[in-house]
Amino acid sequence: MKAGLQLRLGQSLTLTPQLRQAIRLLQLSSIELEAEINLALESNPLLEETDDDGPLAPDDIPAVAVESAAPDQQSETAETGVEVDESVYEADAFDWDDELPRSSAAASGEDNRDITPADDGGLLAHLLWQLNLTPMSDRDRTIGRIIIDALDDNGYLQESDDSLLAAVTVEFAVDASEIQAVRRRIQHFDPVGVASRTLSECLGVQLNALSADTEGRRLALGIVADALEVLAKSGVERVAKQFGVSVDEVEVAVKLIRTLDPRPGSQYASSVVEYVSPDAYAYRYQGRWDVRLGGSTSPRLGINRHYESLIGTAARSDATYLRGQLQEARWLIRSLETRADTLLRVSRAIVGRQGAFLDHGPEAMRPLVLREIADEVGLHESTISRVTTRKYLHTPRGTFELKHFFSSSLATVDGGAASSTAIQAMIRRLVEAESPRRPLSDASLVTELKAQGVSVARRTVAKYRDVMNIPSSNERQRLS
Repeated sequence: MKAGLQLRLGQSLTLTPQLRQAIRLLQLSSIELEAEINLALESNPLLEETDDDGPLAPDDIPAVAVESAAPDQQSETAETGVEVDESVYEADAFDWDDELPRSSAAASGEDNRDITPADDGGLLAHLLWQLNLTPMSDRDRTIGRIIIDALDDNGYLQESDDSLLAAVTVEFAVDASEIQAVRRRIQHFDPVGVASRTLSECLGVQLNALSADTEGRRLALGIVADALEVLAKSGVERVAKQFGVSVDEVEVAVKLIRTLDPRPGSQYASSVVEYVSPDAYAYRYQGRWDVRLGGSTSPRLGINRHYESLIGTAARSDATYLRGQLQEARWLIRSLETRADTLLRVSRAIVGRQGAFLDHGPEAMRPLVLREIADEVGLHESTISRVTTRKYLHTPRGTFELKHFFSSSLATVDGGAASSTAIQAMIRRLVEAESPRRPLSDASLVTELKAQGVSVARRTVAKYRDVMNIPSSNERQRLS
């Protein structure tokens, strides 16, 4: 082998530090961007806030009167979080009341225990606080902590006995009966019913915590133990026949069951709240829709001229440091300008395509995909995806994430296309207007939509109905 030189031609994509910074800033939400800028202002002496006039402030945007919008539509706000699947547990056809029975876990504890109430710590901290107040051995307290750690956000215990046993035996030699004994004690903590494995067990614990002379309690215990699914699918008549009692007695028991909490842990579940600051504002001016950026989207940054003037007179090491900071400040300002310009162009393109939604509501939403906006503004689809993620547009109809305005298309009878968002809005309107005694089945909804020019399959209607948490026609009839 010997050393040699070879000349090759090729193409490669190299991301410069400036480009990396621009891409990173593009992905940040307005709150994250503000934190990034504050950090830069603290660390870079060449950066300073300026007093130049920024974008149009929200209060300066002309008021918009949307005459064609219904009052409830004008206040509509898009949901940007993850929807909770309401069908996780059985018998969700019930309407559960807000008033829930609770047990009192007041008990005196040892002096060295933490007895500070858990105010914002969520379900875990709330249960551990009660565990510390409950007189028990160190062995049982260890078992209790492991059980509480294994609960999900709704308060249910998903871990098997074998898994719990394996976790406890790391510290103590115990058997399954000891774990069950501690679990039964935790089930009577506040909220009553936590640490249950099934909905039936959870409701049974809550019923057993009530006074024995509570009207309908005995029958309710039988229903939650053996007939929850029958009640949900077939109604009170079938349950009355199964237990050999009158329909009135079953209705009393069902009324009691509805006062219980099928997800006892959810009322204490802690959640991280993300505050939304609109990045852009849509408003109507001289007969057309336009967009202006919010003040936080385009911060007023400039170069500190005093420190810049010191570069020529400073010592070599200081001058090198100041030049580096000056270059970083210029890159940041240029990246922020690019980010603001890109966000404004994309927002205007979206509003231009979805003006009908702003005028008439969700049923007028047009099908829209990233490629259409990318072609219009001359950017790549990945850039459109970044700029529409966690960026919010304030409109007269509410504040929406920019991604809300994108939806797939479905064919209409006349050969056109309708967006999935518009079809969901039409389904919701039809369900809200239906007769409570004769709710529309999925097949009937298909017929109604076809009469309005939208041709969709029954399975598509069922899917959209599930997405909007609308029960089936049979369940809606029983709820009525």
